[in-house]
Amino acid sequence: MAKAASCFVHSSSFVDEGAAVGEGARIWHFCHVSAGARIGRNCVLGQNVFVADGVTIGDNCKIQNNVSIYTGTILEDDVFLGPSCVLTNVTNPRSQVIRHSLYEKTLIRRGASVGANATVVCGIEIGRYAFIGAGAVVVANVPDYSLMMGVPARQCGWMSRHGHRLASPDHDGVMICPESGFRYRELVPGVLRCLDLAEESPLPADLAIGAKSYDQFKKG
Repeated sequence: MAKAASCFVHSSSFVDEGAAVGEGARIWHFCHVSAGARIGRNCVLGQNVFVADGVTIGDNCKIQNNVSIYTGTILEDDVFLGPSCVLTNVTNPRSQVIRHSLYEKTLIRRGASVGANATVVCGIEIGRYAFIGAGAVVVANVPDYSLMMGVPARQCGWMSRHGHRLASPDHDGVMICPESGFRYRELVPGVLRCLDLAEESPLPADLAIGAKSYDQFKKG
């Protein structure tokens, strides 16, 4: 086990030999990290999380209680997985048919959030800063910054990097995040980009800590 000295693993959890856990990571009660898994820096694994062999988890990911991440899954940096969300790795599973060599890849790009009890069917890509609503069932690729809701999940709008639904664009086609003030625009139909900060850039320190609740923003 390649475990950084600064990481924390609760005594009820198991990190197998051959796993790698980055600096500052915190692994809480009843978790199991398999050999061959890679967990980045400053990640948080809540209670009862399973990470399978071959899974790659980037830096600063937050994985809430009761989530299993199976072989074939890649999480980029800053991904949030809500409580009891479900990831899969075989589209057509049968107990009688062994498909261990046929696991399908699921890529969850930087900054995306998957809501509580949502299901992500394998073999797809969830784009950067996409937001999957609670209980949604995602069956196809998801564009960057998109808000996905329902069964099956459909795009219902755009979300800012700070997790706010963007209002209708102004006459210049610009949508503004109420928390950060960052401007967003569809460069071409279906492709949203932030005009003020590159998608791979870290948030400025003064915008990385929330000061108002979601309800406060809703009330204006």
